[in-house]
Amino acid sequence: MRYVSLTKFIGIRSVFTPSTIITMASAAKPDNMEKIYKWSNKDGEYKRQTSTFRDCVVKKDGKFIAEKDRYHLYVSYACPWAHRALIVRALKGLEETISVSVVDWFLGPEGWKFTSDSECPGSTVDTVNNAKFIKDIYFKADPDYPLRFTVPVLWDKKEETIVNNESSEIIRMLNDAFDEFSSAPGVSYYPENLREEIDSLNEWIYPWVNNGVYRAGFATAQEPYETAVKEVFEGLDRVESILKDKKYLTGDTFTEADIRLFTTVYRFDPVYHTHFKCADKTITNDYPNILRWLREIYQMPGIAATCNMSHIKNHYFKSHKQINPYGIVPRWNGPQLD
Repeated sequence: MRYVSLTKFIGIRSVFTPSTIITMASAAKPDNMEKIYKWSNKDGEYKRQTSTFRDCVVKKDGKFIAEKDRYHLYVSYACPWAHRALIVRALKGLEETISVSVVDWFLGPEGWKFTSDSECPGSTVDTVNNAKFIKDIYFKADPDYPLRFTVPVLWDKKEETIVNNESSEIIRMLNDAFDEFSSAPGVSYYPENLREEIDSLNEWIYPWVNNGVYRAGFATAQEPYETAVKEVFEGLDRVESILKDKKYLTGDTFTEADIRLFTTVYRFDPVYHTHFKCADKTITNDYPNILRWLREIYQMPGIAATCNMSHIKNHYFKSHKQINPYGIVPRWNGPQLD
């Protein structure tokens, strides 16, 4: 059966077997397509969609119990939200417990796609569901799913459904629920004695910095862009001040707050500064404390292996045609970190 593009249709129904995926589509209304692919509102302000799969893996007594080789992560090396999950998986030593598939860096009209390593170095095919696109995973879990197809996705191979697609929740599951399978049991990146401080940091770092760069980059009017950029640098200035007297955001303890910020700062100079027009300052030249912090985290065992600058730069500069229509990729990779 011919595969039908989402640029023309919506409401795909998927029938999955161990060896194949058969897709069928029904005609879409134009307003449905607009809901999926429109990034900003009528005022030109970027609005991030809310994740809809919000179940939780627990240690015992629940539908989704932590077990070895039951769960699978779908990620992109390019995506900062998926990068968080890869980092926690690596730091907790869960590589043999939770398998992973990495999508191609290119985000096209069909969404994230799976390609082989020979086609796109670093990418993988989907060995769990034999999907061609991330959207197929979403439609297998919910045939009526109406929103964008995001990563990361935590998939349950036993129940054959999506457990969760919210990165902030996935990293806490990996941190805690799978501790008995971890090569670093007892190590927590969300320790009880620091939870209030971590939550307080996340509360402003997310809107100002993590999502702030996207609010600037995907704005389609000057005023929301100006607001977003101002908040991005207010956030970075505040982080710089914190790190003047602290090794990490909460002091001497490396936590979830650092992980969540790291994936944005790592992309800042090579991508967000230019591509998203956050050009007031650079990490390299204007934030010495953040740069020291960035280098230190990058050099931690297991972190560098989760970082793929080729996927990151190619994704942003070649996928976002509305921002960079010629797909030209700048040469600079940001500050030297190793």
